[in-house]
Amino acid sequence: MTSPRKPSRRQVQALLPALAGLSAAAGAAPAPEALPSRAIRFEDLAVRVNGKNKSRPVLDGLTHAGFPVEMHQTELGPGMEPHPPHSHLNEELLMLREGTLEVTISGRSTTLGPGGSVYVASGEVHGWRNTGATAAHYFVIALGAKK
Repeated sequence: MTSPRKPSRRQVQALLPALAGLSAAAGAAPAPEALPSRAIRFEDLAVRVNGKNKSRPVLDGLTHAGFPVEMHQTELGPGMEPHPPHSHLNEELLMLREGTLEVTISGRSTTLGPGGSVYVASGEVHGWRNTGATAAHYFVIALGAKK
């Protein structure tokens, strides 16, 4: 009696597309659709109010390549912070349009004015606070899976 032969790596790779097709045919959930191209007017964005802060979700979904991306705009009242310092898996970009923010990343603080930008890598503890006398307006883009 002969023992069964192990398939080669090349043979297994050749089978993967067929196996993927079988799981789709067996009722696996279809891949989510990519975000559509569109222009979004500021006045059409929904507003979420939290005390002196306002947030406007802009988009949340997948790019055509399947990469998760979320974007929102925030109006942060004087002396306020959107939430306590925290960390998460996804990366974040912040672009300050108006006002003053004190940004802290891994214990190091920087004060930003209009036009300032922030990049926060995955896993770094970060937060910001409006240290100005007027509202701070900024955009946040979250890149990658949130969990």
